[in-house]
Amino acid sequence: MSETSRLDDSFHVFDTTLRDGAQREGINLTVADKLAIARHLDDFGVGFIEGGWPGANPRDTEFFARARQEIDFKHAQLVAFGSTRRAGAKAADDPQVRALLDSGAEVITLVAKSHDRHVELALRTTLEENLEMVRDTVSHLRCEGRRVFVDCEHFFDGYRANAEYAKSVVRAAAEAGADVVVLCDTNGGMLPAQIQAVVSTVLADTGARLGIHAQDDTGCAVANTLAAVDAGATHVQCTANGYGERVGNANLFPVVAALELKYGKRVLPEGRLREMTRISHAIAEVVNLTPSTHQPYVGLSAFAHKAGLHASAIKVDPDLYQHIDPEQVGNTMRMLVSDMAGRASIELKGKELGIDLGGDRELVGRVVERVKERELKGYTYEAADASFELLLRTEAEGKPLKYFDVESWRAIVEDRPDGTHANEATVKLWAKSERIVATAEGNGPVNALDRALRVALEKIYPQLATIELVDYKVRILEGRHGTSSTTRVLISTSDGTGEWSTVGVADNVIAASWQALEDAYTYGLLRAGVEPAQ
Repeated sequence: MSETSRLDDSFHVFDTTLRDGAQREGINLTVADKLAIARHLDDFGVGFIEGGWPGANPRDTEFFARARQEIDFKHAQLVAFGSTRRAGAKAADDPQVRALLDSGAEVITLVAKSHDRHVELALRTTLEENLEMVRDTVSHLRCEGRRVFVDCEHFFDGYRANAEYAKSVVRAAAEAGADVVVLCDTNGGMLPAQIQAVVSTVLADTGARLGIHAQDDTGCAVANTLAAVDAGATHVQCTANGYGERVGNANLFPVVAALELKYGKRVLPEGRLREMTRISHAIAEVVNLTPSTHQPYVGLSAFAHKAGLHASAIKVDPDLYQHIDPEQVGNTMRMLVSDMAGRASIELKGKELGIDLGGDRELVGRVVERVKERELKGYTYEAADASFELLLRTEAEGKPLKYFDVESWRAIVEDRPDGTHANEATVKLWAKSERIVATAEGNGPVNALDRALRVALEKIYPQLATIELVDYKVRILEGRHGTSSTTRVLISTSDGTGEWSTVGVADNVIAASWQALEDAYTYGLLRAGVEPAQ
């Protein structure tokens, strides 16, 4: 990597998703996963990627070996993580320190104890020996040509217990040659004002270059990180999507967005902030976790507007209810259609879907009333854009959008003596003047209906071959007549290039599912550019 591709070294964005983020419950990264995430992070433009603890486990050792061969980093430097040498030994003779050097990483982060009780109870050594462990390990790695950052574990708790000793660890690291000394809120119990006060004092008393590593146990990790920056920290440690042990770490994306858009700092290469939403979701896919829809800046709902009052204002000027232009972070504004919708919501949603309502107040009024009427029955259109678009087109054109007419359908579940079940569905419909009867089996009645509908329609519409159901949600709404209740079904469907959601509501789950399936196939044909039947 050329030096010219790196950002100014005066401020660091340091990502530890591959180490600290991987400690989140439910995340178990393979080497291939770590390589994929490292590529995404480098593409985003972070300055440093902490890859793991080489020597501590074979997976991390393999990652560093493969990363050197397989990734041509454009922006980031790879960082190896490890601890200071053992008590009573020499750094030059410590095999764990040797593994850090053997990783080939240009930068090494050392974790050091800065809480006096942890030194005595966890390390079982003296306070002075702990300082010597820091000095010896840092100076040895510096002599070997490595850049060194030191993470002062439990720093803020240690500072409250023994401020002078905590600061002596910072001094020992800086005087031995550490480029940055990172103050870690390891237990995540601090608040922004406390962080700012401590960082300011430590900076004044030690003169060391300081960084911040904040856990999110109080829900303040991002705020604490920014408070540390306000106090003079020039190195922030974060994880993608806030992944991490317990409730997580400072979330990389809102921290970076705040630094660039609110503080005016250039911490990413030009144009990379617009890739933030894509990168966030891509990393979520790799770790196999559903992206948080309400995550700041990059969540699906980050710029979604539901209230009619909001929509009316946004129609005049989007900035009235948005703190930034969503495009700055690669996201988009969305209008949600619900029983709270007003005329402005419908007009803006129509525009979003590519349907010009042309200022037709009567049409817009009909759609508003239709939505409110159906939501009262249990439909939800904010989660079913495809069903809403079909409703909107029906009202605009004065008739339903039809590709087929259903004569009847049925689903049969057979309970067999051996405890197994057989599920069979039959669909009878008309398409392009042809009557079709199709029967199919499935692993459940809804799956059987889906297959039967597909068998019937693919003869007439081969475009449906790429369509598949990808998600299915059922919700039982409140009962209205004794033990009876209304069922709502949401179905997500994909054609390989995009997804859409449809909704059905009925007094039983099969009928509600059929409505959602019928909308899903109708919208799929519309999306494929097929002309409706006359």
